[in-house]
Amino acid sequence: MGELKWWQKTIVYQIYPKSFCDSNDDGIGDIAGIISKLDYLHDLGVGAIWLCPIYPSPLVDNGYDISDYCAIAPEYGTMEDMEKLISEADKRNIKIVMDLVFNHTSDKHKWFEEARSSKDNPKRDWYIWRDGKDDKSAPTNWRGIFGGSAWTLDETTGQYYLHTFTQAQPDLNWENPEVRKALYDVCRFWLDKGISGFRIDAIVYIKKPAVFEDLPVDGPDGLGNIAKADGCQDGILDFLHEWKDEIFAKYPDVFTVAETDGVKPEDYSKWIGENGVFDMSFDFSHIRLGFEDSYIWYKRNPWKLIDIRKCFTAAQEATKDSGWVPVFFENHDLPRCVNYFFPKGPDTDLAAKFIGTILLTMRGTPFIYQAQELGMTNIKWPSIKMYNDVSSIGQYDLAIKEGLSPKEAMQGVWKYSRDNARSPMTWNNGSHAGFSKGKPWLPLNDEYGKINVESELQDENSVLNYYKELIKLRNEHKALYDGDYEELLSYSPGIYAYARTAQDKSERIIVIMNTTAKIRGYKVPEIKGAQLLISNYGNREKTLLRSYEIRVYKVKQQ
Repeated sequence: MGELKWWQKTIVYQIYPKSFCDSNDDGIGDIAGIISKLDYLHDLGVGAIWLCPIYPSPLVDNGYDISDYCAIAPEYGTMEDMEKLISEADKRNIKIVMDLVFNHTSDKHKWFEEARSSKDNPKRDWYIWRDGKDDKSAPTNWRGIFGGSAWTLDETTGQYYLHTFTQAQPDLNWENPEVRKALYDVCRFWLDKGISGFRIDAIVYIKKPAVFEDLPVDGPDGLGNIAKADGCQDGILDFLHEWKDEIFAKYPDVFTVAETDGVKPEDYSKWIGENGVFDMSFDFSHIRLGFEDSYIWYKRNPWKLIDIRKCFTAAQEATKDSGWVPVFFENHDLPRCVNYFFPKGPDTDLAAKFIGTILLTMRGTPFIYQAQELGMTNIKWPSIKMYNDVSSIGQYDLAIKEGLSPKEAMQGVWKYSRDNARSPMTWNNGSHAGFSKGKPWLPLNDEYGKINVESELQDENSVLNYYKELIKLRNEHKALYDGDYEELLSYSPGIYAYARTAQDKSERIIVIMNTTAKIRGYKVPEIKGAQLLISNYGNREKTLLRSYEIRVYKVKQQ
């Protein structure tokens, strides 16, 4: 693949600003708080920060409903604070990546306020409007991603507007060239500020079908999942290539990583790589294991941890000649990986180290979500009334409509709620975990007494120090940051193993793991005489792989 670019060699750390660090004690994290923790991130080995939205927003979807793309929300600080963050990060060789939410705006955005004012307003066609059916019901039976109809009746004009997510997030009409131009101008604004890339939210939904028709019903609400209607529609790549030509091709050192849920590995060449539109795209196949297309929490089918093998290998095979993938297990939309991938145990530190080892030895750019490096666990609040996440509330209501009891409905919320990842970062075991001196906007994780930065820095066997060792290994070993990927032992029912070989063949590293609770044997002749670099069981090597054990070996080269 030739010389790697900076974003292929770095570690990206995702920050949820509202929950990272609060500098003014109002209970909400802010930009100044992030600046105060840059040394921590630099010491960890981070080379880029992905910031979740910090734009003005009514916060119906916690910032993913944006009311002004070119401003900073007052609760996070000022534009001067943002400029200081970019400057201070740069001093530490850390680049800033911002979130772009271009499928929709907030219903409080001035564009939408103009659009809904009358049918003949110049911005009316910036959004998607339809008349209701003959019986005045919604134009189609599409269910929004967060539940409920994807259409809302606007009383002022008597028409319905489309929203893939909540009714407070009306979808933009990408068919209108004026819309696209306005969005490209947003990109230029931030790139000229000095940021180094974009994470692009929900981009697969921007192209709508030519004909709006009802979908097959797939839930007790009589609706069908909108993703089947407006996800990855024909023609979407035309829009994206125009965007690339207008912006990304003119800022060559900037990188893009897109949320492309639903794009299969066989289609990667159209989306990423030399002929694609983005540098990277998130593959959710290992996250969606057991879920049907509807992604209804209480309908998850049985699956096994070994199933991740097929997902990772498919992505690596699809990009071995062209393309690059982000490697991730957590983000702001997902529960904590130690609970998600190990729902029945084992010890959470062991599980966190297991996941961290894959994350930092796999081919691709590792994305660490805040507090993942601490081995943070899920929260478990007793009532749905304590949850802030609109998705959790929607999934809970859907389960109740299906006939589940409140206790049964909460099971899904406890397992999959986005609030699991949004509880505040835990910096120490003191008051409010060092996040703030004020009452945090969302309750702390009950485990903060032991799962916090200060405590883990002092414990040589902590998850945090294990992550630091892994990052150091990745930087030191060429095979880990630029090596090819080769799956080994593909026949094994419980062992997942792969080799990373440097492009110049100077180094070969083998990662081998037991994805079950049972002790297992394996046969990899290359490992005989190899150097054990790291293991989630420490350096106490055994002949057999123990329960959920993962090891990394450096093989002797001939």
